[in-house]
Amino acid sequence: MNQSVVDSELITDEELAELAMAADPDAPIADDAVPFASMIDDPFALLPSWYMPAPGLRQSRGRVLVLAGVVLALLVIGVMGVCVTNGVPEPVWSP
Repeated sequence: MNQSVVDSELITDEELAELAMAADPDAPIADDAVPFASMIDDPFALLPSWYMPAPGLRQSRGRVLVLAGVVLALLVIGVMGVCVTNGVPEPVWSP
């Protein structure tokens, strides 16, 4: 059960869903309503950055070198004609 804090009150997902279902879809828009586009950093983005921020992964030099080494090893193995799809190196060619 997720809970949200709105105006210092705790609202559960069930209560929020109940409010949404009870709302009138044909109600007029309030005069003080703020357009959603004014809250978005990038107008071409599908979602604003505050909605689902990117994970905070650190890109250390060691992590990049290990990843580059794994990719390079797989490329070299593939060029040599050895299949490592199932985890056990097997030659692709027949003797």
